Amino acid sequence: MPRIIENRLIDNFKGRDSFDRSELYEFYLDFEPDLKESTFSWRIYDLKKKDIIKTIGRGRYVISYKPKYKANPSENILKIARKVNDQFEDIDYCIWETQWLNQFSRHQTFNKIILVEIEREFVDSLYYYLNDNLRMDIYLKPDEKDIQFYISESDTSVVIQRLVTRAPKSKLKVGKTSVFVATLEKIMVDLFAEERLFHFYQGSEMTHIYENIIKAYSINFTKLFSYAKRRKKEQEIKQFMSSHLLNTLDNILNDRY
Repeated sequence: MPRIIENRLIDNFKGRDSFDRSELYEFYLDFEPDLKESTFSWRIYDLKKKDIIKTIGRGRYVISYKPKYKANPSENILKIARKVNDQFEDIDYCIWETQWLNQFSRHQTFNKIILVEIEREFVDSLYYYLNDNLRMDIYLKPDEKDIQFYISESDTSVVIQRLVTRAPKSKLKVGKTSVFVATLEKIMVDLFAEERLFHFYQGSEMTHIYENIIKAYSINFTKLFSYAKRRKKEQEIKQFMSSHLLNTLDNILNDRY
């Protein structure tokens, strides 16, 4: 099915509490006047498979499509990316910053943490290279003292860590700069796994952030749980979601996993 028709379908029905099979059929007739019932049934199947619509009753549907999140890298992230691209060409890395969470969190934080992760063999080299070439507060695998006395008090801190293999990330192009950034699936797991580093996002704030992310954007839970498993946090995150997010998830955990 052409993407342009799917987009028009979403725009046409997204403000509705629900719509029925006959309304959906009438919509398709504008594009396919000779549409047969058997073909229409496949159209519905395809829409469900792509998570564009979902069934809420016999012959009744609702739009379930949500946009994918697109990060907005700050100038600091772009500076770091340029350095990494120049010095560590073809090396796997990923960057994200806590400032992105302000649209999801209840409490706004003004001290930013930029997390820069790279393949294990290059962690130390990246730390020394950035420390020599950027006028920023840079920390290598910070301990409790670093977090409590320095990172928590700094306006902007850069934390260098090892990148977990197959971490969910995406490539953005900003002007002439390419940068690999974390997806929301990775950010959600990192917040949960890095409890000391992201201590100000724990507890009810974590629940609030997860709820707002899931409501606003399309989340690939297969990728999320796969990454959580590699971080040895899969069962803990599933338990957290089951305990705090059942209404928001609308039975995603039970239906899909």
